Formats: sequence, structure tokens, C-alpha cells
Amino acid sequence: MATELEELVGFLSSPSPNLTKAAVDIVHGLTGSEDGLKSLANHAEILLPPLSRLLAGKKEVSEPAAVALVNLSQRSAVAAKMVDMGMINLAMDLLFKSEPNISRLLVMLLVNLTQLESGTASLLQAGGEKMQGLYVMKLVRSFCRSSSSEDSEDPFEHVGSILVNISKKEAGRKLLLDPKRGLLKQIIRQYDSSSPLRRKGVSGTIRNCCFEAASELQNLLLISEFLWPALLLPVAGNKIYSQQDRSKMPLELSSALAIEREPVDDPEIRAEVLEAIYMITLQEAGLRAFWSVNGPRIIQVGYEDEEDPKVMEAYEQLGSLLINSSGTEESAIETSN
Repeated sequence: MATELEELVGFLSSPSPNLTKAAVDIVHGLTGSEDGLKSLANHAEILLPPLSRLLAGKKEVSEPAAVALVNLSQRSAVAAKMVDMGMINLAMDLLFKSEPNISRLLVMLLVNLTQLESGTASLLQAGGEKMQGLYVMKLVRSFCRSSSSEDSEDPFEHVGSILVNISKKEAGRKLLLDPKRGLLKQIIRQYDSSSPLRRKGVSGTIRNCCFEAASELQNLLLISEFLWPALLLPVAGNKIYSQQDRSKMPLELSSALAIEREPVDDPEIRAEVLEAIYMITLQEAGLRAFWSVNGPRIIQVGYEDEEDPKVMEAYEQLGSLLINSSGTEESAIETSN
């Protein structure tokens, strides 16, 4: 005899729109509590197929279904089942056909699923040579084209978190760093977005990609016009730099540092860009490139106003490298302070 929960799941496939709507609303509500999530997770095998089919329905059923799936995907075991049943393919198929609020939920679902190795592999389309990277290219394009205006819906701002997830894997980093695709160059341009989520996604993605600095330094430096502002401006402080300092910088840096700026309040972003710079400057060519844009001076000025202990530690690690590499303490952080 079917349990109450099994009967509820059965109503998700009912030919009656009213019954389906009532059932998905109940499922949605259950995912809002730990006990409800646990009960539903125990029935994931029979729940996920009909629930996912509702994503293609009208908003009155697709929206609660999407919220329920996002909530359920926070449980790794359920997320793994979603990946196995092809949820990433389904989400990508519906993502660009849906209303903004549904698209936003589908992106959040992809964020949760790509925290799993199998989810990342699925999104990267590993093993399919012709299609490999197509999903990521579509996500990057939407991330860079969609608006982050406070007055409008921004369904793709969470894509930044997906990019952080996939760039934790070597295959993801290689894809983003491929100069023929130019994906990282597009992503970096979002570093000064008004959306904190976007900025955080960009800094985390750049940092992860810099783990490949030893083998991909040339590709990183190919986009230095965009890379250095994205890495240095968040840690430059908000002071106006002197003409002497700015004269040794490229235009994209000197023009930004000639005016007062809003400080980057998120210490995680500041720490991530400093870690990225550190990994680049571990390479001899990367170190030369950093000195060529007067990077050490920016690090020195930024360090003077830093108060967060973890960020200060990242400044000091980089400062120590610069001192040891240059053989002089000129223009580097005085780590003994």
C-alpha cells in the first residue's frame, strides 16, 4: 500500500492541473524544513523524474518545482542522483527558454550540482569532443551580456559561482584559459560589476585559473590589459596615486588610480586576488610583468590601510616574494612592521 508521500509524488503526474499544482506546492513547502527534506530525499528515486518534468510547464508549477529542486540539491546524495539522471542537460536545455525568475533558479540548481565532481564533468561535457565546452560558453556569454542593474532581474549573476566550481578542476581551468575561446577574458570584464555575487565569482575564478600559472602563464599574460586591473584595483585602496607612481603604470591602471574609488569591502575578494598575483609572480616572466606595471607600489599602498588579518597575511606573503626575488626592499612591503 502506497504511503502518503508516495501518493503525493503520484499527483505530480496527474492529468488534472489543479491536483498537480496542489502537489508541487506541498513538495515545495516540505523542502523548506529539514524534516521535509529528509523525507523527500528518501524518496528521491520516484520524486525527481516527475518533479523535473514540471520545469517545462507553466510558471505556476515550474517555479515551485524549481525551488524544490534547488533545495533538494543541497543534499549531496540527492544532487548525485540528479546528475546521474541528466538534470544538468535538462537545466541547460530550459535555461535560455524560461522566464528570468525560472532561469535564475536553474542557475542556482547548476551551482549546487557543480559542487560535485560528476556535476562538473557533466557541465564540461567531458568525453564529447564536438560538444565539449559548449555549455560553459553559453553560460559565460549570458553572464557577460545580462544586466546587473539594481532595477532589473539578474538571472545569471550566480553563474559566477558555477565558474568558480568548474575552475577548481584542471579540465575547467584549461577550458577557461584556452585563448581560442577567450572565455576568461570575457569573465574578467565583470570584475567591477555592481553585483557582489558577480565580483566574487570573477575573483574566485581568476584565482583558481592561476593555479595553472606554471603551464598557462603566456595565456594569462595575453589578457594582461584586463587581468592586472581585475587583480590590482581591489587591493589598491581608495587613495589617489601620485603622478610619479602612475607614470610607471599602463593606462588602464593609471587612469583608475587617478581618482578616488569605492573600496572593495569583501575581504575574501581581496585575499583571492592577492593569492592569484602570488601564483603569477612565482613564475619569472610573471614577476617581470608585475614589476612592469608598478604592481609592487600598488601592493605597498594597499597594505598600509588593510585591517583584515587574513588579507594582511596574503599581502605579506606576496611582499616577501617580491623582496626575495628583487634582492631589494625598495617598493615592497615592509613585512617586519
